[in-house]
Amino acid sequence: MKQRFFSVFIWLGICLLLLLWLPLLFVVYLVDRDPVNYRTGKVFRKLGLVISRVNPNWHITIEGETDIDDRAPYVVVSNHLSNADIPLISNLPWEMKWVAKAELFKIPIVGWMMRLANDIPVDRSSTLKKVGVFKRVRHVLDHNCSVMFFPEGTRSRSGQLKKYSSGAFALAIEKGVPVLPLVIDGTQECLPKKTWVFTKNVYIRLKVLRPVSTKHLTKQDISRLMADVRQKQAEQLSRWRGQELSKVDATIA
Repeated sequence: MKQRFFSVFIWLGICLLLLLWLPLLFVVYLVDRDPVNYRTGKVFRKLGLVISRVNPNWHITIEGETDIDDRAPYVVVSNHLSNADIPLISNLPWEMKWVAKAELFKIPIVGWMMRLANDIPVDRSSTLKKVGVFKRVRHVLDHNCSVMFFPEGTRSRSGQLKKYSSGAFALAIEKGVPVLPLVIDGTQECLPKKTWVFTKNVYIRLKVLRPVSTKHLTKQDISRLMADVRQKQAEQLSRWRGQELSKVDATIA
């Protein structure tokens, strides 16, 4: 009962933040002259940071190389465990445009802010629309801003690392920008499925791994690059959890 009580107040705090942030973000958007709305996006990510701090149940640890130049663009890729991944990643001190499922852009307030920030919706049911997504990603990279992908496509319910799609890696090679891998663990425990009650005392980890260069790589190297990045992420999860790779990698039989 006590945790339900605290969860009500956390949700009320999140709703209040959303209502306050929307007009603020709109004002920033009106004066933002950057071709990809860099400043608007930067302010929007601060909302995720504040939301993560509002929840006293979350104990966040961030490791790795966070001091990067976010105007020397990267293709950022992360494993995906829950909706809590979004405010967690927003703790990182840089701007990047998120490639996210189109359904999120239809949510009132949240979806409106994602559009103002120039995030990129993807309709996974339409191959033709995915072509438009890649065009927008190229535009963002061309204007010196990073992009953020969850190459698993959807959240991993089991916590294991699922199979990756190759789009992010193909774009990184095409544009000649490095891939920046992130690894997340613990967010799968934040808000269990089919409940609105936050779990008490969840310990969340985020690590920024070393960038992986795409210099001199070609289309023939896409699969190798993807496998290399995914392997590094799987190995980090294995170390954190004290488990063999076969326990954290869903593709290992």
